[in-house]
Amino acid sequence: MRIRSSRPTRRAAAGVLAGCVAVPFLGLAAGPARSASADTAPPVGGPLSTAASTGGPPSTTATTATGDTATTASAGSGGSGACAAPDRAALAGFFDRAVPDRLTRDRVPGAVVSVVAGDRAVFTGGYGLADTRRGVAFDPARSLVRIGSITKLFTWTAVMQQVEAGRLDLDADVNRYLKAFKVPSTYPEPVTLRTLMDHTAGFEERVVGVGARTAADVPPLGEELAEHLPARIRPPGEISAYSNHGAALAGHLVAEVTGEPYDAYVQRHLLAPLGMTRSTAAEPVPGHLAADLARGHDSDTDPLEAVPFTFDRLPPDGSISATAGDMANFMIAQLNGGRFRGAAVLGPETAERMHRRSFAADPRLGGYAHGFMDRTFNGHRVLMHDGSWEGFQSALVLVPGCDLGLFLSANGTGGTETLGELTLAFLDRFAPPGAAAEPAQEAGAAAPAPPLSRTAPQAGFYTPTRHNESTIEKILVLLGPSRLTVDGDGTVRFKGAEWKPRGDGLYVRADGRDRLVFLQGRDGRRYAATDGPAHQLMTAAQGPILNLVVLLAFAVAAVSALAVPVAALWRRVRRRPAAATAAWRAARALAAGAAGAGLAFLALLAVQLFGDTGDFLYGPTTGMQVLLAVPLMVLAMTAAAGVCTVKGWRGAGVAVRVHQVVLFAGLAALVWFLWQWNLIGWRF
Repeated sequence: MRIRSSRPTRRAAAGVLAGCVAVPFLGLAAGPARSASADTAPPVGGPLSTAASTGGPPSTTATTATGDTATTASAGSGGSGACAAPDRAALAGFFDRAVPDRLTRDRVPGAVVSVVAGDRAVFTGGYGLADTRRGVAFDPARSLVRIGSITKLFTWTAVMQQVEAGRLDLDADVNRYLKAFKVPSTYPEPVTLRTLMDHTAGFEERVVGVGARTAADVPPLGEELAEHLPARIRPPGEISAYSNHGAALAGHLVAEVTGEPYDAYVQRHLLAPLGMTRSTAAEPVPGHLAADLARGHDSDTDPLEAVPFTFDRLPPDGSISATAGDMANFMIAQLNGGRFRGAAVLGPETAERMHRRSFAADPRLGGYAHGFMDRTFNGHRVLMHDGSWEGFQSALVLVPGCDLGLFLSANGTGGTETLGELTLAFLDRFAPPGAAAEPAQEAGAAAPAPPLSRTAPQAGFYTPTRHNESTIEKILVLLGPSRLTVDGDGTVRFKGAEWKPRGDGLYVRADGRDRLVFLQGRDGRRYAATDGPAHQLMTAAQGPILNLVVLLAFAVAAVSALAVPVAALWRRVRRRPAAATAAWRAARALAAGAAGAGLAFLALLAVQLFGDTGDFLYGPTTGMQVLLAVPLMVLAMTAAAGVCTVKGWRGAGVAVRVHQVVLFAGLAALVWFLWQWNLIGWRF
């Protein structure tokens, strides 16, 4: 999760409210797009030298499994393109050249990496510092990193274990397994484990309050979900919208049917069998591992500041801390039918099923494979997940057709670009272009999903499907819309790129790296689905143009309200008696006061949204709760002004009557805006 807990920077603060938990730094798609090779990338200077921090050259620790080479195979689940068999020397040369410069450029203290080929770890490496305060170098065998949302892959594996055991059914209503609370029946179709794994359950986004400062502030998972389960805002199975709460619900279901707490289950049934002895899902990290826990850092501070440890109130979505070496074991099991050194966490059929595609908005787009993000790069099918949490950025990438796996983690908020470039360069080098892969399809999950139909592109403003509609977090929709336009030749301009039509409703980005399809749901909602996130067409009421007009109209009226106290002061200076009745004077004062209070509210709201938002991670701030009393005060003053206006109307002149109407029109615009964005009352 890309969020900060203390003195957040603008970059980190934006992450709190945007809820960017899965970092979209891996734009993997079909096509010939190529990234610059890390081997030939020129050194990039930066304001912080890792060498300077350590008093010497960047620390590099590398270990390898027995033997320096591994033979790759073309597995049935992947592509049939060429694969470059990685050996330790090639991998060490690649990462030793590619990593240090990027860490320096992006102000990231350090990184760890592990690479597997077949059933062996062929390379692990550590670069830079795990903890700048103590000067501890990264050791891939000892240093634990917080892998964030990659934890979800362990959660989905646990789900598949229980499906294999017959305790869970991917297509059953999850309410069958829930005891203390139920998922509301908002739509006729139930939420199922399959829709949770595919992020198509239809939950809205909620990020305020997902973290905690102490273990005592973390309630039992069932209680947290019962109290804060997000609203369902679209039918399940329609379109993907990444959901942390959905993953947490899946982890809770595993705990419900097994009787084991999530962290204990993961330890017993996944980490222990896989030999991941230096990894844990527990928070805080157990004492024997705590000294080796790397620290996340704020890349926007100088000198770099460590980020405080933040507890996850939704452990199945992001609580695991692991070493790069241990993550190699997990990747080996995923590439080898659920087995690692004789231990099996999944049966081969279940492991193969887990890697089948289970959802895509359109079969030509990237989708999901039972929790894995299912993409294509250089003609190879890629199963991946990324994660971000409190100063850590991580990525796990599997290329089944090459029996190849990569894990990367960097301990700085600036590591997003670092990992994206390294991953793409790694795939260019060790999974070069080959024949296009056709992912195996899960039975009964053909795409596009039945509720969707292809449609023509529609110009307008779009917001990610991962958004909020029922709480104050809805206001974030207004802060980051993406405009889509359509040229006369059919070219679509969207997300800062040109998309060329390729026939049958498919659009391809000009650089070939991403694809786009336009879809319509059964309720008329329109979507722009890409290889990565999907976007939803905003209604006119949600669009920035109408809202800007509304706010400008109110602002003009509010500024004009200054005429009321100015006129009163002028009468006092000139010692002229008030001609209006007491009721009219009260009406004018109340309307002007309401307008002034509304204007102050909007200004303070902007400070809250664009300032330091790190404390929202732990729940609604005191400042926000106090601020939300202002709209209620505005409503009360407006109502009182209306009553007084009616009583004093006859005793007022034409000019002031007209101005009073202008004030009420402005206040009506403000009230509409507050209602539209859930800013009336305490809707958390």
